[in-house]
Amino acid sequence: MRRQPFGRNRPAVPVIGQGTWYLDEGEPTVAAAALNRGLDVGMSHVDTAEMYGEAEPLIAEAIGDRRDEVFLVSKVLPGNASRRGTVEACERSLRRLRTDRLDCYLLHWRGPHPLAETFRAFEDLVRAGKILSWGVSNFDADDLDEALSVAGPDRIACNQVLYHLEERAIEHSVLPWCRRHGVAVVAYSPFGHDSFPGPATPGGRVLAEIAQSHGATPRQVALAALTRGDGVLAIPKASSPAHAAENAGGGSLALSDADLARIDAAFPRGPEPRNLPML
Repeated sequence: MRRQPFGRNRPAVPVIGQGTWYLDEGEPTVAAAALNRGLDVGMSHVDTAEMYGEAEPLIAEAIGDRRDEVFLVSKVLPGNASRRGTVEACERSLRRLRTDRLDCYLLHWRGPHPLAETFRAFEDLVRAGKILSWGVSNFDADDLDEALSVAGPDRIACNQVLYHLEERAIEHSVLPWCRRHGVAVVAYSPFGHDSFPGPATPGGRVLAEIAQSHGATPRQVALAALTRGDGVLAIPKASSPAHAAENAGGGSLALSDADLARIDAAFPRGPEPRNLPML
């Protein structure tokens, strides 16, 4: 699987990782099996959040003694993101995940607390060895400008954002900003939110035709297209071990320029929206 640095001067991680939003709504044994299958096929980046219900303890149970194989990420809710609240939220997540550190810790979206407070807490956690890096989520370009002015260069590891073939708003300003400043872009909901284009749709037919030419699946083609450029990773959720293995295949699929041109024509970027889309 291809790998990308998780921010400037930071470790490289697989371009396809594992999301866990709604993971706790399925059968726990199946969810655990899917996570482990994902690790087996190279998807070591596992993303979660304190907001995701029972996902954190489920992840802890699933990975067991495989913690050192995992690039583990969680997020603090904006309402908890004061300086003290961020530290306390992180410590709760560490307990629920049964680990002594997170590889990265994110502010889930902007909220009532000043960024300076949250970022000071992140730096406190780094010094304590409880997190190895930190980043943000759902930040538009102007939010990133402010974050950079507060944090200084090379502190923000990533920006996790909504990104799929039918929602390409980040390509206008956010993705170029992140590339200029060495910030990794992590695409959540890379298949859309229960809206992946079906085979009867024009876009779905394009994906199916390209997939057939590569001996791949439409979802693998979508993941390969989204992660085509520098600094972009994706974290699809898998509902079964077979689905996890399918997702991993998107990380090694090489699309031609002609393939990508067809995909871009079928899924145009569209105009830049007034506000950054998010779920």
